[in-house]
Amino acid sequence: MEEILIFESNIFNVILVSLLVFTARTLDVSIGTVRIIFVSRGRKLPAALCGFFETLIWLFAVGQILQNLTNPLYYIAFGAGFATGTYMGILLEEKLAMGMLIVRIITKREATMTLHNLRESGFGVTSLKAEGKDGPVNIFYTVVKRADLEQVLGIIKKFNDKAFYTIEDVRFMSEPIKPPPLFLAREHYLGLRKGK
Repeated sequence: MEEILIFESNIFNVILVSLLVFTARTLDVSIGTVRIIFVSRGRKLPAALCGFFETLIWLFAVGQILQNLTNPLYYIAFGAGFATGTYMGILLEEKLAMGMLIVRIITKREATMTLHNLRESGFGVTSLKAEGKDGPVNIFYTVVKRADLEQVLGIIKKFNDKAFYTIEDVRFMSEPIKPPPLFLAREHYLGLRKGK
């Protein structure tokens, strides 16, 4: 009877330590992903705080592995936590929608309606006439908050579904842009969606 209790206790410990390692690794990699995003955006204090907590949690996870080197389940938990943390970090970054983006649109078609609706929604747009491989094209740029990207792409697709566009992160700007007034931007966008 005593042997069964010891055996069950060992299984419980293995499962508990595996779960702790998995959870710690998931947390530290998620925080590390967000830290890298803060670093790339030049946000020093949030990046440093993330680094502090990331390292503490990592030390805990590695400490558990070093104390239990004989069980391969801990290695699997460590690797699975890393993979899950990477995935969770990307999801977290998408939810936070931090930073600014530049959207560059190139189209052969007339872009008056697209430009008008972007501006009506409160976005600043710079437009240029240019020459492409097959003739004249219109190029226009807008710098937007990451959280507003879906709205901008919705306008582009509604009025010029064949437009080619690229999206890039903006690391630094000379001055902050004014976001579109919420009542104006949201009402205009919702009106566009209803009109589909």
